[in-house]
Amino acid sequence: MRRWWTAVAAGAAATLALAGCGAPAGTDADLTDDWPAPAAAQAFVPAAGVCHHGLQDVGYLTAYHPVDCAQSHRAETVHVGTLTGAAADRSTPPPAGSPGMRAARAECDREINKVVGADWRSGRLGVTVVLPSPPAWSGGARWFRCDLSEYTSLDETSAKARTSSLKGALTGPAPLAHRCFNPKVSKDDVREMVAISCTSRHHAEFVGVWQAPDTSYDAFTRDTLKVHRACRTLIAKYVKVPDNGDLQYRAGSIFYHPYEREWRNGNRGVQCFLWVSDRALTRSMKGAGTKGLPIT
Repeated sequence: MRRWWTAVAAGAAATLALAGCGAPAGTDADLTDDWPAPAAAQAFVPAAGVCHHGLQDVGYLTAYHPVDCAQSHRAETVHVGTLTGAAADRSTPPPAGSPGMRAARAECDREINKVVGADWRSGRLGVTVVLPSPPAWSGGARWFRCDLSEYTSLDETSAKARTSSLKGALTGPAPLAHRCFNPKVSKDDVREMVAISCTSRHHAEFVGVWQAPDTSYDAFTRDTLKVHRACRTLIAKYVKVPDNGDLQYRAGSIFYHPYEREWRNGNRGVQCFLWVSDRALTRSMKGAGTKGLPIT
């Protein structure tokens, strides 16, 4: 297109030069005032509702090759937001733990929860916040991508290949939702949580996500008793039993917490599980009451 405009401009200038010093009737001698101003350059912004072959932390334009979500992929862009305020005024993209990254993370969590139908941490899902590359940032890009992936298991957080969107993934039957498990425990450490049908013999069940307070990661990991108490409150609500001193004699608790980098970026979601070690369960404990989860 640019070559065509250049050719016309050059031809027009040559014609006017051959016509002599006077301008043709109905024209003036100014060759610039009749041309529209060039459009301002538009910074690249990624699209929502598309999928990607792999996961990214930095959105390099050279690696941007979105595919239809019906094709094999490992990440889905659910939402694209815009950084504003002090985060947008930076000379470089917001680093991990910064207010800008935490704001982007919070917006991603909200938008993804709307799309999947529940707190995304209640299923085998992972969220990645993708920021522009440093060169793109220098060029004015201020977007961030909220990418969603299906994880292999509660313990194996590698993204699985899919051929469909994750929209509504935690509604209805929700095969990706956390339900019942058989934990492999060594002393007080959970080595693995093996997912199993709630109608099969099992010893643990997911009961919900506790939003931990905004404290340092070190302070959080030092006070595990506080986390267990919070999870027991979720257990009581889930099973519909009294949240009192007897609850510890009905069931124990297991929790999974975010990695330190996720914590610094604002992820405070702690996954809580009911745990019965002295007997096997063969049904979900949701709403089971005191008869379903007696004091032992």
